[in-house]
Amino acid sequence: MGSGERRILVGRISCVHGLRGWVKVYSYTDPRENIVSYSPWQLKTNNDWVNYHVVTGRRHGKSVIVKLATVEDRDDAENLRGAEIAIWRDQLANVSGEEYYWTDLEGLEVVTTEGISLGRVDHLMETGANDVLVVKGDRERLIPFIRSDVIVAVRWESGVIEVAWDPDF
Repeated sequence: MGSGERRILVGRISCVHGLRGWVKVYSYTDPRENIVSYSPWQLKTNNDWVNYHVVTGRRHGKSVIVKLATVEDRDDAENLRGAEIAIWRDQLANVSGEEYYWTDLEGLEVVTTEGISLGRVDHLMETGANDVLVVKGDRERLIPFIRSDVIVAVRWESGVIEVAWDPDF
């Protein structure tokens, strides 16, 4: 499977909205309404992934409301409650230079400037001040994603993130 064939979770359907098949979505994208720009979505229901095309959508408070093709009424929408929303990796816009999608950093090995492996990036989290790598190895480490101060280099060709970090911390 190529990197473009990798599913990326971008949200979940939280509930129905109205009577005409609209769904309310909790989006993981930033800004949250960007989720509407990706189509088709893959929705996971009953352990199966099914494609749905986005007709329209918009921000609605802290969530997003979306109309999906083939979802015609409240009952159809109710059947999608709780479904995870994914897209293929190649649906994301290309980034260059020092920009990264979190999903591309997940799984990379984290190594100190002295060559000590700290483990692999399990996931990232947002703290407000900066993003944080959650690295799992001999133990879990939280490493701030601060370029030049902590993140020395992201080496895509070798699948390594080099960090200026004390392995005992």
